[in-house]
Amino acid sequence: MAKNEDKTVKKVGILFGMEDTFPWAFIDKVNEMGNGEIVAEAVTIDKLEQGADSGYAVIIDRISQDVPFYRAYLKNAAVSGTYVINNPFWWSADEKFLNNALMTKIGIPLPNTVLLPSNDRPTNTSETSFRNLKFPLDWEYIFEYIGFPAYMKPHDGGGWKNVYRVESPEDMWEKLGETEQLVMMLQEEIVFDDYYRVYCLGQKYVHIMPYEPRNPHHLRYVTESKYSGKKLEDILKVIHDYTIKMNEHLGYDFNTVEFAVKDGIPYAIDFCNPAPDADKNSVGEENFAWIVEHSAKLAIEKAKEYVPGKVNISWGNFVKNSIK
Repeated sequence: MAKNEDKTVKKVGILFGMEDTFPWAFIDKVNEMGNGEIVAEAVTIDKLEQGADSGYAVIIDRISQDVPFYRAYLKNAAVSGTYVINNPFWWSADEKFLNNALMTKIGIPLPNTVLLPSNDRPTNTSETSFRNLKFPLDWEYIFEYIGFPAYMKPHDGGGWKNVYRVESPEDMWEKLGETEQLVMMLQEEIVFDDYYRVYCLGQKYVHIMPYEPRNPHHLRYVTESKYSGKKLEDILKVIHDYTIKMNEHLGYDFNTVEFAVKDGIPYAIDFCNPAPDADKNSVGEENFAWIVEHSAKLAIEKAKEYVPGKVNISWGNFVKNSIK
C-alpha cells in the first residue's frame, strides 16, 4: 500500500479502471498545479490491512461501483482520514429511486416515478418471501400517474444500461420480462424542448453542457441550446442553482445532473452519477479541459485541508440534518 515517505508532501490518488484519458490528464494537472507540495498518482494497492493508513490525503474514485474490493479499500482509507471523492459510505447507500424521493423534499421538479418489484424473484427467495406485497399491484393508479409513453430503468443503474421506452402496459410487461431480477423504476416521459448535462464538483463548481441523449453516445455533446437570450439566461440560472442545491443535499463532490427542459421548466431526470463520463473522446475538448482543471483544483483544495488522523470525508445535508 502506498505510503508518504516525505511527510511534507501530500499525495492525491486516483482509482480507476479502463479509462485512458481523464485519469492521466488529472494526474498531470494536479502535479502541475501542486507546486511540489501536492503530488498525484494512480493508486496502488498491494495489501489491505484493517485500519491501515492509505498514504493518500485525497483519493478520487472512478471504479469502486464495479469492484467491491475497491469500495472496501476506500471505506478503510476514509476511516483513517483520507478524503474520498465521492464519500464511499453514502455511495454504497444511495440509488436513483432514493435520490428521487429526496428531491421531492427540497422542491426540485421531477418526472412522476414509481418503483416496480423485480420480474424474477431474487435468488434464495420464495413466494412466501413476498407476503407483504399485494398482488396485483394497483396498476390502474400507476398507469394513470405515470402515463404512456414512459421510461423504465434500473433503480440503481447507470450508463444508460437496461433503459427502455415503453409505449403501453402490454409493452411494459413484455420488456419487464427481460429485466430478470433488476428492480426497475417506471418514469413519466418528459417531452423536452432542450436537454442539459451538468458537471458539479465540490458542490460549488458547475459546468452546464447542452446534451442530446437521443444521439449516438459519441455525438451526445455535439449539440447547442435551443433557447436564447434572456430565456436561456433564466433557464441556465435555475439549472445552476438546482444543481448546487441537489448536490449539497446528497453530499456528492463529483457528480453530473441531467435536466430535461419543457416549457421553460428544467426537470431533473438523472442525478446519481458519482463516476460520470469524463472521457475526452465523448465529452469533447472544451468540456474535458473544464473537468480536468476543476477536479484537480478540488483535489488540491481538499488535500490542503487534510488533517492526519481526522476523519475528513463530508456528508450531505440530508444526513447532517437527520443527525441534528
